Amino acid sequence: MLRQMRWAVLAPGLAALACAQAQRVTGLTGSPQRATHTGVCYEVFVRSFADGDGDGVGDLRGLISHLDYINDGNPHSTTSLGASCVWLMPIAKSVSYHGYDVTDYYHVDPRYGTDEDFRELIRAAHSRGIRVIVDFVPNHSSSDHPWFQSALHDPGSPYRSWYRWSAVNPNQPGPWGQVAWHKSPVRDEYYYGVFWQGMPDLNYGSPAVLQEMEKVTAYWLKEMGVDGFRFDAIPYLVEEGNQLKHTRGTHDVLRVLGDAIRREAPASFTVGEMSDGSVDILGSYYPDQLDSYFAFDVASGTVEAARAGDAVTYDRSVREANAKLPAGRWSPFLTNHDQPRTMTILTDIAKARVAASAMLMLPGVAFVYYGEEIGMIGPKPDEQIRTPMQWSSGAGAGFTTGTPWEAPQADWAAKNVAAQDNDPASLLNHYRRLIHLRNQHSALTAGDLAVETASNPAVAAIVRQSPDETILITLNFGDRLIDRVGVALVPALRGGPFRLEPLYSDPSRACVAISADSTTVTLGQVAPRSLCAFRVVGN
Repeated sequence: MLRQMRWAVLAPGLAALACAQAQRVTGLTGSPQRATHTGVCYEVFVRSFADGDGDGVGDLRGLISHLDYINDGNPHSTTSLGASCVWLMPIAKSVSYHGYDVTDYYHVDPRYGTDEDFRELIRAAHSRGIRVIVDFVPNHSSSDHPWFQSALHDPGSPYRSWYRWSAVNPNQPGPWGQVAWHKSPVRDEYYYGVFWQGMPDLNYGSPAVLQEMEKVTAYWLKEMGVDGFRFDAIPYLVEEGNQLKHTRGTHDVLRVLGDAIRREAPASFTVGEMSDGSVDILGSYYPDQLDSYFAFDVASGTVEAARAGDAVTYDRSVREANAKLPAGRWSPFLTNHDQPRTMTILTDIAKARVAASAMLMLPGVAFVYYGEEIGMIGPKPDEQIRTPMQWSSGAGAGFTTGTPWEAPQADWAAKNVAAQDNDPASLLNHYRRLIHLRNQHSALTAGDLAVETASNPAVAAIVRQSPDETILITLNFGDRLIDRVGVALVPALRGGPFRLEPLYSDPSRACVAISADSTTVTLGQVAPRSLCAFRVVGN
């Protein structure tokens, strides 16, 4: 018989618990965000970042040895990116190269090192002011996980209810039309796995599953010392009849887990992956579930604006997110480990530079995928998006002294950290400058956002404002110098005289304000694919 009971029928107690906890912790109108949720987070695929033992596979010791590249603890450093957070793609035990099919939620994959190596990473990161968040995969386990193996071979197993089974093939396609019910290799029955047969979905209709996932997060917070989690594939946690994503039960599970994490570690940070759907759908995951979610619409709008040389998609996506989502609780980025790399899409350093500028000036915890800052390329399939970090032109791209698990990209000898390190005009140093600029100004780290209207369609204009300062930012996505640009100001800046002091411009590209009054700013020549930032000062 198809075990497809609705969440409200199967687990009313958990749904009620989630609502009660949400009211107690956030009052439903408050934000779970804390003041520490700012800065830039650097996404690392440990397998591809740095190999510490020469076996061709990146590991935790290799990552530790390169932490100073991410942040050396010196806020004035010119050799550190200045990121205050790292997100590690899955590091728990797994049978795959990518780690999203977990076989043991409580221990580090031995290919990456030991549990003590991970604790040493935490200590080394914290000493530099770097928070560490890890990938958390709550939707599914590996088919090799002992839980699933027990449930597969023994219908009386206590883990049987941890997965979804059917005596007949439901012939129910998955959310994007894929095969989601898979034939058991043991008996005449089927199990549900939304991604593929090797990753059966966990059944949150069983209270024991939710309790176990709370234990997992508590363990990594208390025993391993992490600062938070990136939640993988959140739309698919709970199925309700033919609704296979974005269900009420999914929101209930996220409330319980989000509140449990905040109770265990009040300064923790959680960010969710919800890559499909509009900003309106994303809005349903607020206010009381996870702290933040990746702003996929803004990411695609930013990259497209840089590709097309037109600010329209950036302006539209940022306006919509700013209007419909809680301030500071949507995370900007460009691309990640599932998408063709930014440089593969844009193909041009100047376009990549303005895309980075546009993204890093937005509020929320911003995410940078490893290698993006040096312009690494990488198309589909996924292995090509996750190739070894290009550190130098030496053997193994400086990633390993052995044979790398995956060959570096073809341009690694010319495009690497060493080649860009001392070049002021390099993409790497552009990222360094902008991340440090962001870190140094409260308006850019935690300030409110207002989207202005520029007179030229190639130009976007935004204002970031904190109690201490106000900064006007313009971005020319186009490939032509613009002689003059007018910016019509939103009411937040109106009502009094002010002047503009140049704060930042791309090297050799001076930014000049010609005039400013209570409603309009006029800028002089604006260089192609450039960023200008001005401090707004009252007269």
